[in-house]
Amino acid sequence: MDVIQNVLAVIVVLGLLVTFHEFGHFWVARRCGIKVLRFSVGFGKPLWSRVDRHGTEFAVAAIPLGGYVKMLDEREGPVDPDERHLAFNRKSVWARIAVVVAGPLANFLLAIVAYWLLFVVGITTVAPVVGEVAPDSAAARGGLTSGQEIVAVQGEPVRSWDDINLKLIAAIGESGAISLTARPDGATAAREYRLPVEDWLVGQDPPRPLATLGFTPWRPAMPAVLGQVLEGEAAADAGLQVGDRILTVAGEPIDGWMAVVERVRASPGMPLSLDIERAGTRQTLTLTPGTRAGEEGETIGYIGAGVASVDWPAEYQREIHYGPLEAVGQSIHKTAEMSVLTLDAMRKMLVGLISPSNLSGPITIARIAGETARTGVESFIGFLAYLSISLGILNLLPIPVLDGGHLVYYLIEAVRGRPVSEQAQAVGFRIGLALVGSMMLMAMYFDLMRLW
Repeated sequence: MDVIQNVLAVIVVLGLLVTFHEFGHFWVARRCGIKVLRFSVGFGKPLWSRVDRHGTEFAVAAIPLGGYVKMLDEREGPVDPDERHLAFNRKSVWARIAVVVAGPLANFLLAIVAYWLLFVVGITTVAPVVGEVAPDSAAARGGLTSGQEIVAVQGEPVRSWDDINLKLIAAIGESGAISLTARPDGATAAREYRLPVEDWLVGQDPPRPLATLGFTPWRPAMPAVLGQVLEGEAAADAGLQVGDRILTVAGEPIDGWMAVVERVRASPGMPLSLDIERAGTRQTLTLTPGTRAGEEGETIGYIGAGVASVDWPAEYQREIHYGPLEAVGQSIHKTAEMSVLTLDAMRKMLVGLISPSNLSGPITIARIAGETARTGVESFIGFLAYLSISLGILNLLPIPVLDGGHLVYYLIEAVRGRPVSEQAQAVGFRIGLALVGSMMLMAMYFDLMRLW
């Protein structure tokens, strides 16, 4: 069932993002007097189509992963002499630039609209309150203590753990100190804490900023009650069911869910005796955790079960909400912030500060899309916005075959007064195709490695 949900989620996400991108090209092309021959949602054989009064065929095709816009162009086939003034290649270089840029800009606009919707409706998040602080960690040496609420990172205000993680990841590669501003529970005054770091998060795959600093988010007590049991995994094979309360593991009393997690992780492939309570009756089961690789490459136990959700105290919840007008500025700022973070991550990947294994392909996108869809509408829309920004930035990279590559050619033409030669464009196309193909293969490889 999860696989089907993941597939449906990625079809919706990629289909919407790519179609919106192509609509940007289509809308500007029409306003520049360019004849659009086809606007297709999806690829392959059309399942439905109709032609409007401008001669444009609108189609829905069989493969629902994106879409494309086909414009009248003398370089792609013969054009009726009466329609040559409508051809893309006959338009001014500035009109062609506008058409090329419109696609990525449409993705940024979609992200702004998505964030605006989230900010107007309101986002309920968890207050970033520090839980446990590991002894002799950077957090401990910097003076951070349990129960403090973090209100700023590197001098910039934060309101959630998502904000904190983004700010910390943006600091990858820094040495010296990470600045956190925090205040004790119930206090209004805050103070700055400087946590010593060296080559911050360099080489970590994936980056784990909070664990590296040495503290965890505060969480309410989680009883050892199962809220999810995956079919075909060790928990289901042992006979565990949703609603079961785990009382003991290998004869040792359990005081919460994390105690179960720790014991399971430490027992890969080892039979464990469980005492559980089900519908008021005590039972004994035998559970043998499966095995998988941990974050450090070690072998850990895994049973395919999740804890039942618990209610967070009201004082630990925060609602991020803005009025319709204020949300416009906030959504533009959020889109710009995420764009800068994405570009900076690409730069750091090129210079070796971030591992290329962080590249994500369709498998990872499908998994995250499915997870966010199951988590809730807020998470799904947020992921949609971030992916739209990533698609916009990717298409603006100065690589032939992408919009950014065409943009470079047209800017050169605008400066020189004549177009780049067809031979040079052909060479660039082959180089660009090789680069994009290599990136796709790398992303697929790392997808499969994560899956394995």
